[in-house]
Amino acid sequence: MIPEESFASIENKMQSVGLALEELLVTAQKQGCLTVGIYESAKLLNVDPDSVVLCVLAADDENDVALQIHFTLLQSFCCDSGITILRVSGFQRLQRLLGAVDANRNQEEHRDLHCMLVTNPQAEHCRLQEVGTYCQESRRLDQWVPELVLQER
Repeated sequence: MIPEESFASIENKMQSVGLALEELLVTAQKQGCLTVGIYESAKLLNVDPDSVVLCVLAADDENDVALQIHFTLLQSFCCDSGITILRVSGFQRLQRLLGAVDANRNQEEHRDLHCMLVTNPQAEHCRLQEVGTYCQESRRLDQWVPELVLQER
């Protein structure tokens, strides 16, 4: 049985990493270092995989077979290329978070947040290291593709 303090510690760590990821994605979007969309991400991975430092796969519906096939292909490519992968749920939080940054974009562009690639952010963002460390620790615990739940606020 796991002590109650360990659950609190794990929950605090997940919340901290969630905040780090949110800050990283917003900063990357502002810097023009965020590629959004499954198709757009696949194109970038095909052309310049070395520029990608993080792949975020977001979905709340695990029953979407087509989306899961896309995820499997993207995960495979990222693993082969040494790109850190993180699966997140909390899709509505992502929509609000990234939609609020650039109000000039049309609604269509905000629909496909299922895959996001962070490319070399200017001045290695400190939050990238926190997210990367979480992913490494998760892999050490046999969670090949780390998962994170973004909390509504």
